[in-house]
Amino acid sequence: MKKTVCELFAGVGGFRLGLEKASSNWKTVWFSQWEPNKTNQWAHKCYVSHWGDIDEYTGIDISTVPKKKIPSHNLLVGGFPCQDYSVARPLPGSNGIDGKKGVLWWQIRDILETKKSPFVLLENVDRLLKSPASQRGRDFGVMLACFNDLNYSVEWRVINAAEYGTAQRRRRIFIFAYKSTTKYSKNIKATPEKLLTKTGFFAKSFPVEKDVKIDETTLQYKNIHDISTSFSFDFKNSGYMKKGKVYTAKTIPILEDAILLQDILEKKVDKKYYLSKEAKDRFEFLKGSKRISRTSKDGHKYTFSEGSIAFPDPTDLPARTMLTSESSLNRSTHVIKDLKTKKLRYLTPVEAERIQGFDDNWTNTGMPEKARYFIMGNALVVPLVTRMAKKLESILNKE
Repeated sequence: MKKTVCELFAGVGGFRLGLEKASSNWKTVWFSQWEPNKTNQWAHKCYVSHWGDIDEYTGIDISTVPKKKIPSHNLLVGGFPCQDYSVARPLPGSNGIDGKKGVLWWQIRDILETKKSPFVLLENVDRLLKSPASQRGRDFGVMLACFNDLNYSVEWRVINAAEYGTAQRRRRIFIFAYKSTTKYSKNIKATPEKLLTKTGFFAKSFPVEKDVKIDETTLQYKNIHDISTSFSFDFKNSGYMKKGKVYTAKTIPILEDAILLQDILEKKVDKKYYLSKEAKDRFEFLKGSKRISRTSKDGHKYTFSEGSIAFPDPTDLPARTMLTSESSLNRSTHVIKDLKTKKLRYLTPVEAERIQGFDDNWTNTGMPEKARYFIMGNALVVPLVTRMAKKLESILNKE
């Protein structure tokens, strides 16, 4: 099977870079990257600066792209937003579903329905398994039902990147789906326990301990609306679905030595990255514990409280999860003590790229530094994709 790829919500190409670092056999035939409400599409421009453009559809709202115009491909990849996946009841006589406007999952579903991609690899925040709070597991249940309706089986795993040898404590869910007509699907003979701990896609790429307790359920529904209104389930960090039967278990990673923050820091940085006294004072407040009396819009009085977080960030640990607000006066921003000068400073854009596993200056393509941090906060950890790509190549070679 040809190793052709379609990359959705591509950012600056984390999936593509990860695949290509594993093998030169992967060929991306189409990608899509568009940031809503942004005049300058910096991520798209960065992507194009590395690989060139493909057609007039790659840099526009994916919902406006005719799905038949997307080239055929054997692997669809993408990191998409976690949103509310509730659906409206189908109209009388209609077999379609009405997804909430702007929810990008439905664009993925429409592409899978049109292009019939044999294999799919997606990334999302780990809270997808628990959302919404009022109906735990509903959103992921909607996704699984969509896959089931399109004749896919699904494996998933929540992976903390630092537990598998990278420089960031970033926990994300990866979802591997495949048509039930593929040889890979037909050749699965293992029990759910063995698949999740030894023989499955994620077990092969990210080893775990062998003892697990399996919980299971069956997706029972007439249409997606039934799942949206009534389904709830306690999904664990690993799982498998085939023909509507769901198996899930809490797996324990076999830890690998992580890259420490001190290992990826630049030796010499511009003085503009050092904190002013005003910024230092502000960070001490933001990162400290606090109890603040507040009044809501309806006049209700309450106490807002939060615990302290390390200030400065320890450099003998992997980085915390990097967010799009990195380098701003924000509680989540990393502040480190420079290894050479011992002064407090922000991370540099290059250090942010290293934390995500990108090449140095990957985003140094003419965009403002603020955009470079934002893009890295949205990105995925490239080395995780490279690990999965080796297993993916083996799977496609057998098709």
